Amino acid sequence: MQESQTKNSRKVAEPCVLVIFGATGDLTSRKLFPALYNLALDGQLPANFACVAFARRDKTSEMFRNEMFEAVNQFSRTKPIDKDLWKTFSEKVFYHKSDLHEDEGYESLKKLLDDLDSKFGTKGNRVFYLSTQPSFFPLVTDKLKEHDLTYDIHKVHDKWSRVIVEKPFGHDLQSAKDLQAHMMKDLDENQIYRIDHYLGKETVQNLLVFRFSNPIFESMWNNHHIDHVQMTVGEEIGIGTRGKFWEEAGMLRDIVQNHMMQLLSLVAMEPPTSLHAEAIRSEKVKVVESIRPFPKDKIDQSIIRGQYGPGMINNAPVKGYREEDNVDPKSKVETYVALELFIDNWRWAGVPFYLRAGKRLPKRSTEIIIVFKEVPGFLFQSHKEKIEPNILVIRIQPDEGISLKMNCKKPGVTQPLQPVNMDFRYGTFFGATPPEAYERLICDCMAGDNTLFARADELMASWELFTPVLEYWAKTDAKDFPNYASGTWGPKAADELLQRHGRKWELM
Repeated sequence: MQESQTKNSRKVAEPCVLVIFGATGDLTSRKLFPALYNLALDGQLPANFACVAFARRDKTSEMFRNEMFEAVNQFSRTKPIDKDLWKTFSEKVFYHKSDLHEDEGYESLKKLLDDLDSKFGTKGNRVFYLSTQPSFFPLVTDKLKEHDLTYDIHKVHDKWSRVIVEKPFGHDLQSAKDLQAHMMKDLDENQIYRIDHYLGKETVQNLLVFRFSNPIFESMWNNHHIDHVQMTVGEEIGIGTRGKFWEEAGMLRDIVQNHMMQLLSLVAMEPPTSLHAEAIRSEKVKVVESIRPFPKDKIDQSIIRGQYGPGMINNAPVKGYREEDNVDPKSKVETYVALELFIDNWRWAGVPFYLRAGKRLPKRSTEIIIVFKEVPGFLFQSHKEKIEPNILVIRIQPDEGISLKMNCKKPGVTQPLQPVNMDFRYGTFFGATPPEAYERLICDCMAGDNTLFARADELMASWELFTPVLEYWAKTDAKDFPNYASGTWGPKAADELLQRHGRKWELM
């Protein structure tokens, strides 16, 4: 179905029931219910709406509503909670106790959904949010199909069903292919919404607007003017209580293969033929497919892996990764990745892209940095100081915004040059906190807009690029782990990755 729009072009979600599988997990309380409440507060939830929490713990609907009230009160971006609005909203929230394996649970779910259709006018439309371990995705989609809870889009046209899945989608290329093949037995590709919360962030959404509505930048968005591109996803926190998960995932799988490749494709893509979802997603796929494969005999020269040791964060001592709970004391799982890659097409030929992501870095920061080529130096040969290049910074989090660093003359009788920043911040300019990513993405799914969700071919292209790296790491020992102290910017080898070409990581 095509999404509805109001006069001011805001998306309007269609009537539906949202079913959250694994609803007693952390994601539901910290992200999903605060997002639903804020959508209701902003008038972007459909009037004909209901939500069902599907989980195996023994609760009543009233108990679950009270728990979600406390969660929203703690984690919502808008406070205090509007209690009248919450009362109206929570009356549409229901708890359904069942194990994921139980056929009886899906049959009783079907009856409940039919009752909610009659009570709230949700027209048979369904969003199934799989907030479970990825290993349960095939089981749940199989059960949904067996019990006629999802619809064949080629046969059913008066109602719809969509499935949102959290990352990771697969563990490597083959597992991703297997999972995709299994889910395609139950669903059409257009019914699968692979969520990546980075794509819901306001600054990421603005990338297309920034690039394609500002000719001054788009005309320079190529290898004639850009020296290189840097992308950083840094976190102060360690792995916390996620030791078991992290031992199976690692930084390359958890952040680089999905989040960072999504950002990269938006930065590097060609102008789409239209703003329709498939046109945008097709251009993103072309970027990933154009990335030069890493030479198997030179992987260590292109990709640096690291693991944090003990150190200091905010003047407090923290332990190393190998001392964290549920972590192998000899683990060679990476908590840091830095890499150099090239996109072999006309626009980006010869321009290196440097990506880094790490835990226990000095600060939380997600930034895209465009470093422009330096000007010829002969005009300012009398100056001893190096003329800094122009740098464009797109901050994803925190303090979402855009900065441009350029050179100016410092006041005085001499002519010293000094870099200055032109700075734009969303919160300061618009005077409001941007919506959380999950708000946008849930609303988009209800409206049938999959622009900000990963398509299968894009995901497979990314796995094809990184699976050889994972296989190489599995066969080689990480003898120098841990190789960076907590509170630093990563291993020395990551700096050398840029220094060998006369470059450096930019800290803005």
